[in-house]
Amino acid sequence: MRVEVEDLVLRYDDVTALDRLTFSLEESKIYGLLGRNGSGKTSLLSILAAVRRQSAGRVRIDGQPVFENAALTPRISLVRDTGEAITIGTVEDALYFAEWLRPNWDADYAAELLELFGITPKMSIGSMSTGQRSAMGVVVGLAGRAPLTMFDEAYLGMDAPSRQAFYDALLADYIAHPRTIILSTHLIQEVGPLFEEVLIIDRGRLLVQEDTQTLLSRGATVIGPTAQVDAFTADLTVLGTRRLGPTTSATVYGEVDEGRRRQATEAGLELGPIDLQDLFVHLTGENR
Repeated sequence: MRVEVEDLVLRYDDVTALDRLTFSLEESKIYGLLGRNGSGKTSLLSILAAVRRQSAGRVRIDGQPVFENAALTPRISLVRDTGEAITIGTVEDALYFAEWLRPNWDADYAAELLELFGITPKMSIGSMSTGQRSAMGVVVGLAGRAPLTMFDEAYLGMDAPSRQAFYDALLADYIAHPRTIILSTHLIQEVGPLFEEVLIIDRGRLLVQEDTQTLLSRGATVIGPTAQVDAFTADLTVLGTRRLGPTTSATVYGEVDEGRRRQATEAGLELGPIDLQDLFVHLTGENR
């Protein structure tokens, strides 16, 4: 599903949560939605899911307005950090309603996911642990196969092995059944490898929208003897440095063209990729 957002504004009384956001998302891609706490990520996803109405601007999905569009909303899924079905009785009840609401529901795949996360159909949703509730939301989000599927920190309550199982399942099912997926997360190092394109919002405004590899090409990690690293990075924006004995690793933001790469090789320096989390911290930091 193609998403088009134009001059989107959302206000809570005298607080502007989203400030004239404009962007478009192509269909059948995995997007990373990044931002600091309070940046407007959850507000944006709520509007895309028709849970909340914008104060101004336009939101169209597949060319249609999304709010109060009964024909469109069954094709949109938003799974929050608390799961999607916490107050419903048992797991069986939750799956019954999910199948009723989601035209692309795959019951066999849902059963596979339940087994993967150690959830039994007779379990009470209300008695689940935080991790189990998160896993339940993930099951509903993946098995629903909504053309626009959004996860808003939906896996934070899960332990590391369960989160990795989710990432693997998401990627495998996305390859088999392409759709538009938006992942809002603070776990950038963990989830970052899934992103095909990244959106960064800050204080309700769009800061960056770019193909992940293109974004990461705007910086580099420089490793080598301290004196040579310091000389090479003197006129670049240094995001951070690590020193181990005579060796320094510096993360820089700025174009490293072929001339600079030759200079690095001649100085005996090693150039590596920039870390997406380091770049995010720099772009959204107080001194940006």
